[in-house]
Amino acid sequence: MKSILSAVFVGLFSTIAQAQAVAPPALQGFIRQAVDTDLSEFKWTKRPVIVLAESADDPAFIEQMELIERHADDLVARDVVVIVDTDPAARSDIRQKLRPRGFMLTLVGKDGGVKLRKPFPWDVREITRSIDKMPMRQREIREAK
Repeated sequence: MKSILSAVFVGLFSTIAQAQAVAPPALQGFIRQAVDTDLSEFKWTKRPVIVLAESADDPAFIEQMELIERHADDLVARDVVVIVDTDPAARSDIRQKLRPRGFMLTLVGKDGGVKLRKPFPWDVREITRSIDKMPMRQREIREAK
């Protein structure tokens, strides 16, 4: 079972790495590692979706990343950047700030505030609905018309 999960994980991240290598400019840098990322660089420009897990083999983490990968365009259209952290030992600033217990999905608004926390994988459709209800996103929609 563990070897199957490892194979799925390796396949998933090699696919993500390949997709980023040949992805259109809009998807470049869409998925980032937490240890290399400072949330303040996204303030007023992007909406970070942070996926934290105790291990890259966590089934919830694998499921969440598959959901995100499948509908990346919907997230990019809403100025989302995905930040992942599967190494508690690295003690990234993001992990220390959010203090997850096991798997956690967190949505951070453009203002830098935590808007949503989920202890289980969440469909991209639900994430985008939550984003679309935010006042700043409502303003963006109005201005685009």
